Amino acid sequence: MKRIITMLAALMLAMAATCGAAVKVYQINLDDEIGASTWQITRAGLNAARDNGAQLVLVHLNTYGGEVGAADSIRTALLHCGLPTVAFVDNNAASAGALIALACDTVIMRPDASMGAATVVSGADGQAMPDKYQSYMRGIMRATAESHGKVLGADGKWRWRRDPVIAEAMVDPRVKVDGLIDETRVLTFTPDEAIRWGYADGKADNVAEALAQVGVDSFEIQRYEPTWVDRLIGFFSSPGVQAILIMIIVGGIYFELQTPGMGFPSMAALGAAVLYFLPLYISGVVSSWIVVVFVVGLLLMLLELFVIPGFGIAGIAGGVMMAGAVFFGLFENFSFSLGGVSSLAVWYSLATMLVGIFLAAGCIWLLISRYGTRLTGGRNQLLKEQHVEDGYIGVDMRLARYVGDEGVTLTDMRPSGKVMVGGERVDAVSDDGFLDSGSRVRIVRYENAQLYVEQVSNR
Repeated sequence: MKRIITMLAALMLAMAATCGAAVKVYQINLDDEIGASTWQITRAGLNAARDNGAQLVLVHLNTYGGEVGAADSIRTALLHCGLPTVAFVDNNAASAGALIALACDTVIMRPDASMGAATVVSGADGQAMPDKYQSYMRGIMRATAESHGKVLGADGKWRWRRDPVIAEAMVDPRVKVDGLIDETRVLTFTPDEAIRWGYADGKADNVAEALAQVGVDSFEIQRYEPTWVDRLIGFFSSPGVQAILIMIIVGGIYFELQTPGMGFPSMAALGAAVLYFLPLYISGVVSSWIVVVFVVGLLLMLLELFVIPGFGIAGIAGGVMMAGAVFFGLFENFSFSLGGVSSLAVWYSLATMLVGIFLAAGCIWLLISRYGTRLTGGRNQLLKEQHVEDGYIGVDMRLARYVGDEGVTLTDMRPSGKVMVGGERVDAVSDDGFLDSGSRVRIVRYENAQLYVEQVSNR
């Protein structure tokens, strides 16, 4: 279906070019590290291209790569945008950039450009990730190459327009392509090599020449200019920031459960939740049902805290709903079905969620430990001590054990005096007024650190 739509759009584009009409071209610049911001820019740019009636999308590429998850989302959006797409590689389309270029219908490269080297590496030290990651990247590259279908060769045989094996060779140095590369290195194309092997369709020094390569000589170009909202949404949608927001949400809920009422921890958790969900909702990454699930979970938590004593079904259900909403908010999901979500997105989401939880656990441990007390100057717990020299006294509650026992007054009670009870000489106050020494009394209560007695019989 995607190929049919693209072919129809290309046919309309050719007709417009033939008639001499200016072709409406929408240009999206991806000249930074591939990540949440570039994904937001691509999504907004493609929406704007459709809204403005563009006939062609030109992706201006100059990147050394970035996050695989964001690149996969950009790839999917380009493959299904419904408009002819041209990638102009000026000057680099490395790693994740190669995947994005491969997703476009046409690839034009500057004479000194390069494209390839799509091995998945660690962002910490640049070392190649384990084969599990490489295997998935090989699969994405192969599927993207296959999406362009087959063409009829000069020999009368059908062959892949972009050979999937070559796409794998950009990821895995073990893949050999006869006449192109052996098993000792990862593939990176020069423009001439890319044209020879079907991975580029021409060379150009600038955008106008690149459009001429696809038969567009008369064009009206419009560039998507990212707004500060796009940058802000991209910032809060990045995995690192999302992990920190999850940490604040989890930590805030934990500390709120340890203290009565609503204070700073709950406000911090609520603020982090707003910063977490609002950019995703505004950009259309998640649907409203995910936000509704989180709010319902939050209400159940509040019900458990302030209405229902203890921690039972409402609290557990609320916690599960909130955790589920946070998890599903990490990747695009517009319905209750996960059919359209790639396993790579799920793994990245799970990793971000776990990092946030581990960070929260570490912060909780730090703040409740003695190191946390030193770091916060003691403001994270109650440390006030009441010393005797400051006038504070303790109340001895041992005398309360005599309530109900009988004893004898040792002195006249006026109304206070001494009473012998349980073999112990104690102070007491008479509830019957004045009593003589030797009167039989019963201890009736212990109140305000004082025993109170009533007369049983007179002597």
